[in-house]
Amino acid sequence: MATYAIGDVQGCLPSLQSLLTKINFLPGKDHLWFTGDLVNRGPDSLGTLRFIKNLGSSHKIILGNHDLHLLALASGAHPGQADDTLQPILEAPDKDILLDWLRYQSLVHHDPQLDFTMVHAGFAPSWNLDKILSLAKEVEVILKSDQRHELFKNMYGNSPNQWSDDLTGWERIRCILNYLTRARFCLENGSLELKTTENMGNVPEHLIPWFKLPNRANKNLNIVFGHWAALGGVTHTPKVFALDTGCVWGYALTAMCLDNGKIFKVDCNGN
Repeated sequence: MATYAIGDVQGCLPSLQSLLTKINFLPGKDHLWFTGDLVNRGPDSLGTLRFIKNLGSSHKIILGNHDLHLLALASGAHPGQADDTLQPILEAPDKDILLDWLRYQSLVHHDPQLDFTMVHAGFAPSWNLDKILSLAKEVEVILKSDQRHELFKNMYGNSPNQWSDDLTGWERIRCILNYLTRARFCLENGSLELKTTENMGNVPEHLIPWFKLPNRANKNLNIVFGHWAALGGVTHTPKVFALDTGCVWGYALTAMCLDNGKIFKVDCNGN
């Protein structure tokens, strides 16, 4: 039995199937972790959702910003964006089944046996593991409730850009979501800078990748994350593993075996 963490698929179902062939994935025996952003911008988001859902107990997914965006579109809380490729899901006969399954997924997954924690984007520097799991749970409870429609209306926006335990209401929820599903660069004080998407070598010195902030309370965790394709899978940081390698942009889809650290990739030129 092996466990593999897989970077952002974003609707690139053929690449995912090729990657599973490459790792000799055995359903019912091996396990797959998905770092979020299952959908959007790729050629077959509907097929991707159906395929992963049908993996049953062989998989664990967390929600990314594109997955949350899909749920917001379906609820009528957002009109959509020009580069969205989500309409086939919204018109599918099994739409409600797929969306209900999606909104019941987690925002963070921690496995104490494997000693790995999975998030889509990142963490605030002051969050230790207990805090991470507690704050993720706050949002997950709302996603599973009738309040989710209000959440989708209020989750867009870049402020507040710094975590404080004193935050309340939708500002608190938005800040949690922005760290977990959108974080890339921060300022030295840990506040989010959400406009810059480049890699670490092409930005002003005052911008720091969230995982390189000094005195991170979560630096003892082995972390796998997606979201940041421009990193090309490289963090230069112990215990922090970036798995979004730009499949939807025609680069590669990556899996990491969590049992031994081995990396597997498939070329995605066809997507």
